[in-house]
Formats: sequence, C-alpha cells, structure tokens
Amino acid sequence: MSVDLTRLLDIVAAFSRQTICVLGDFVLDEFVSAEISRVSREAPVLILRHRHTESLPGGAANAVNNIADLGARVLPVGVVGDDEAGKALLAYFRRKKINVSGILHAADWTTPAKTRYLAGWTHTTEQQVLRVDREPSTELPRRLQDAIARKAHHLAKRADAVLVSDYGFGAATPAVARGLDAKRITLDSRYRLLEYRDTGVTAATPNEPEVEAAYHTRVGTKAGKLDELGSHLMSDLGLEALVVTRGKDGMAVFERGSVRGKNASRTPGISQSRHIAIHGSDAPVDVTGAGDTVIAVFTLALAAGASYIEAAHLANYAGGIVVMKRRTATVTRAELEAALRTEATAQDSRN
Repeated sequence: MSVDLTRLLDIVAAFSRQTICVLGDFVLDEFVSAEISRVSREAPVLILRHRHTESLPGGAANAVNNIADLGARVLPVGVVGDDEAGKALLAYFRRKKINVSGILHAADWTTPAKTRYLAGWTHTTEQQVLRVDREPSTELPRRLQDAIARKAHHLAKRADAVLVSDYGFGAATPAVARGLDAKRITLDSRYRLLEYRDTGVTAATPNEPEVEAAYHTRVGTKAGKLDELGSHLMSDLGLEALVVTRGKDGMAVFERGSVRGKNASRTPGISQSRHIAIHGSDAPVDVTGAGDTVIAVFTLALAAGASYIEAAHLANYAGGIVVMKRRTATVTRAELEAALRTEATAQDSRN
C-alpha cells in the first residue's frame, strides 16, 4: 500500500509541538548480562559470571520513553512503589527531564519488574536463559486508584491525546479511561480489551493474539477471520480505528466508514482491513517492547494531524526500526525521518 512519504515527514516534523498524556502501568525492565562459566556441580544448570545490569523503562514507561525520544512533551500518569525499581524509573525520567508530577509514589505498592538473564560464551551473541518477574501481590488500593484518576483527569486536559497502556496491574483501568475529558484516546490493553466498551477510546493497537484471546478463537490461516474479529472489536468498543499488529505479517488497519461496496466488511460502516507489510527485516533481533513503540508513534502521529492510515504507516516504520535493537528500545525522531527518506529514495529509483 503506497503512502505519501513527504506527508509522513511533515507529520514527524510536527511531533515536537505535541503533548501526550500516558496513563498506564509502569514496569522496570532489567537485563542482566553474563558470561557462561561452566556447568554447576550442584545441579544441571549453568554458572554465569555477571558482566553488567541495565535497567530500562518497560510497559507504559516504555511508551513514555518513546514519546520523549521522538521529541514530544509527555505527561505520565501512574504509580510506582517505594522500592529500587520505582526509584530507578523515577530517576530515569528525571534525567530525561520528563514531568513526573503525575506519578504517585506509594510505600505499600510493588513496582512491577521483569529481570531477564542473558548469557553467552566469550565473543558470542547472548541469549535469554531466564526471566524473573516481580509483581504486586495485591490489587491497587482504592485510594491510589482514585488518586490516579484525579491525576489523569487533570493532565488529560493539557494533552493533545491520551495513551492508555493497560498491562493489568491496576493503574490503567476502563473506569479511569471512561472519566477522561480528552480529544482522542488510544488503547493498548493486554488482558481486557472488551472491558473498554463505552469508555470513549477512539483507537486501539492490540496484537493478533490479544484479539484472539478476547474472542476465544484463532485466526490461523483462515482468510476472512481477522477481518471478522477486527470488525467485531471495532463495533464492540465503538472505535474509529483499529490497528492489529501481526509480527512478521505486518499490520491490519480497520477504519470506520472508510471502504464500501465489494470491500465492505460484514459489519455496516466498518471497512475491511487494509494490510501493511512489515518495514525492514522479518528476522527481528529483539521484539521486547515493540508494541509500546507502535502505540507511542501511532498516538503521537494522530495528535500531529495524521489520518489513521498515515499514523499506522508511521507506527509500522517505527516498529521495524525498534525490533532491530537489543533490549527494550526506543525510536528517535532522527531515525524515523532517516527511514522515511531512505524509503523515498528507493521509491524514486524504482519509478
């Protein structure tokens, strides 16, 4: 599917004038790098010699980090615990001069943290050998939920768009989304897509397994199954647009009322999906956090005046860039512009 690359460059140039509020579950992604030493005598396991540990924003915090690296103003809303993971996230944001006034600091909360152990021999590529997750053992207390709702309501009014990143830890909920006075709201919800009915969400960017889980079925190789599920999700949530990410198969983009006639879906007023092939290699280096990058760029592009299909194309370019980086990574505005210019040059050479 062709797109006006000059127009996309103009949209990216407008990123720095946008303000995005990110309501979500902030996670710390830790990467422990180690060298394989030997096999233990105590048990049939590897002994690893520690090299270094890197801590990066994950979950909704990764979406915040992407928006900041793309040059926009970002207003995060959520909660961290009075623990090392929470302190690390706040320190990271402060170093980048990100406004953290919307992030609550709670002594009775555990900051979700995912620690990945990466090991390899000398001069070989490291592979993930273990992941340990630390998660809250209780639901987010009601007083914190109410405080987050107040912060979100206040900061959403100052933003050009609100991004809701729901990883299931309780900071981002359908109830909070429903109370927002926002120009546009985008959604990435891992476990409860269908609970966002009647919340005012305008667009969502789930991956294909999340759509399958929502409707307890499989897309597989069935030709029209994704169109069917996408149309149902559009209708059930009252969305204006839906972007389903599909890994090596790219993206499927649905819009309300954009295609008629022979291409119309079974649901009146909702288009059959338009497919965007992946940008770059179909052999990613690391897909950790790629979905956060996709919704960050998608939301920022919409705030900058992009149509839904233009925003999806930009998110696709960004996704293709970030999966070629190791660890939880971001895309910068310069990288996105370089990819668009390279594509424009390639198009000119083909014409």
